[in-house]
Amino acid sequence: MVTGPFINAGAVLLGGVIGALLSQRLPERLRASMPSIFGLASLGIGVLLVIKCANLPVMVLSTLLGALLGELCNIEAGINRAVEGGRRLAARVRPGRGTSAAQESFVQSFVAIIILFCASGTGIFGAMQEGMTGDPSVLIAKAFLDFFTATIFATTLGIAVAAISVPMLVIQLSLAACAVIILPLTTPMMMADFTATGGLLLLATGLRICGIKMFAVANLLPALLLAMPLSALWTHFFA
Repeated sequence: MVTGPFINAGAVLLGGVIGALLSQRLPERLRASMPSIFGLASLGIGVLLVIKCANLPVMVLSTLLGALLGELCNIEAGINRAVEGGRRLAARVRPGRGTSAAQESFVQSFVAIIILFCASGTGIFGAMQEGMTGDPSVLIAKAFLDFFTATIFATTLGIAVAAISVPMLVIQLSLAACAVIILPLTTPMMMADFTATGGLLLLATGLRICGIKMFAVANLLPALLLAMPLSALWTHFFA
């Protein structure tokens, strides 16, 4: 029984409710400084996972090929188109307010945090890792980050932020269930290389959150799919 997705979704739900109750009473300097702390925490988690690597060439090759595949498919652009589609749909549903600057800002911010919570590399990797290893530590760490993120966003976007916990829970449970099916085919070395590759994605996420380097993290996600097959091939032919 996986627990990480429920903890993560509960954190977003609770953070959204608390943030809505706090409304505008949260100091502006706190809203401005906390995202950098979130990025720092993501960097720390990434470093911790990367050092578990079993085959360094596998981690590097998975990331390179995954990034190449992601760039060719332009996954991040697809997500951006989906965000824009959601913005336009919301504008049609609420036509009386869709043209105002305030409504435009609300919709853009809301769809952006849906992507942040539901389609981040941390959440996808964390759910798959728990499904294969039973270790919820990445999702629990993400839950702490998401709690404060949801709280900050909800001070301006309201209780709607808490509703994002529902699709996020469904996505993470689905990923964990798929990972359970893959588990019998894996080896400890494959898991180590998968974990290290996920750690690199978390490092890229942290650098992006901190504003140091704007990696297209979504375009790196195919690396997670390549890590274990490449690890098996490397172990078979070179180990």
